[in-house]
Amino acid sequence: MSPPRLAGAHYPVAVVGGGQAGLSVSYCLRERGVEHVVVERNRVGHEWRERRWDSFCLVTPNWQCRLPGFPYQGNDPDGFMVREEIVRYLEEYVAFFRPPLVEGVSVTGLRRSASGVFELATSDGDFTADHVVVATGPYHTPSVPRMAERLPAGVEQIHSSRYRNPEQLPDGAVLVVGTGQSGCQIAEDLHLAGRQVHLAVGSAPRVARFYRGRDCVAWLDTMGYYAKDIGDFDDAGVVRMRVNHYVTGRDGGRDIDLRAFARDGMRLYGRLTGIDGGVLEFADDLKVNLDRADAVAEGIKDSIDAYIAAHHIDAPDEARYVPVWEPAEQPASLDVEAGGITSVVWSTGFTRDHRWVEIPAFDGRGYPMHWRGATSTPGLYFLGLPWQHSWGTGRFESVGRDAEFLAGHIDASRRTADVCGTLTGAPGELACALPIG
Repeated sequence: MSPPRLAGAHYPVAVVGGGQAGLSVSYCLRERGVEHVVVERNRVGHEWRERRWDSFCLVTPNWQCRLPGFPYQGNDPDGFMVREEIVRYLEEYVAFFRPPLVEGVSVTGLRRSASGVFELATSDGDFTADHVVVATGPYHTPSVPRMAERLPAGVEQIHSSRYRNPEQLPDGAVLVVGTGQSGCQIAEDLHLAGRQVHLAVGSAPRVARFYRGRDCVAWLDTMGYYAKDIGDFDDAGVVRMRVNHYVTGRDGGRDIDLRAFARDGMRLYGRLTGIDGGVLEFADDLKVNLDRADAVAEGIKDSIDAYIAAHHIDAPDEARYVPVWEPAEQPASLDVEAGGITSVVWSTGFTRDHRWVEIPAFDGRGYPMHWRGATSTPGLYFLGLPWQHSWGTGRFESVGRDAEFLAGHIDASRRTADVCGTLTGAPGELACALPIG
């Protein structure tokens, strides 16, 4: 089957991005009989294939991989897909329902004409659409702090999105900056390979892998945490920016315990605050960051205990975590040369880049203003954002719920437009409004 034509074409719906979010809404639109096109800059699975290291695996169990119409069907539901399996899952999803997909085409501009039609500029020609779903995710441009420029010229630097394995880095010690999910797992990967790792510890929280007989993810799912509405929080803007808890699915799943790494030879520091003449400078917050991460993990266990007690669940007792290491001191600095550091992995996240969207749909921080993905600009939607509607909506776990909601909203608005256009004698002109709240 030939890919859909773009140049000069018009579609009722254009979906920008062919990852799990874009494919999910495509499936839901197809189920409703809504004609559309999906435009993917690279090829399906690119982000997982090209921006993840060799030993990468999901931190959520396989049973949470439940894209619309295509739940996980393998023989290891409690396991954790590795990189190649994630890519294969997405490729099999494409083969399953054959979306109207165009790969290898970049959308470089999106504007709305005076008549309300969306105009999309692409590397394969311009086309138009009545509705547009931006499903490009939140992780666009690798973020590296300006202080990186002050490192000695001989030190190799890479962002976590370019890290593949310990062998790609020169011999010597490695500084990993950042302890979100990527930073912690990359530090572990290097540590297990026998490399001397220096780790600048941030404020990310952690969670235990297993507790009282179950994966903590399973407990939280049963307790309804992943379905909790962002509207239930008084500080929704803050919640949306929170970093995820660090844990790993490696080798069947286990905790990531930075204290255990330190006990076994990894060097831990507070946040990296500056670089001066080849000397790294750190904040005096290592102990605070470790204690807070542990407190979050123990707080989650408290909530599981309360749930077990309230529902009279027969679950095995389990002893609580006891710290295996405490910092005797909190180093304020480290000389790069004296520490033998030959490379740095910046696990410092990504920034959003929606400059190609020439529509005023963003707040002062560049975050899309929306309600469950529907913006105040009629016909413009976002999908696949962290905490778009609930904790799970940025993941395989429940991106399908928001996809179904948006597909239903788009279908309803199309039908409303048809009816109102008939009533006014002006097809496409909305004489009645479709609420989004």
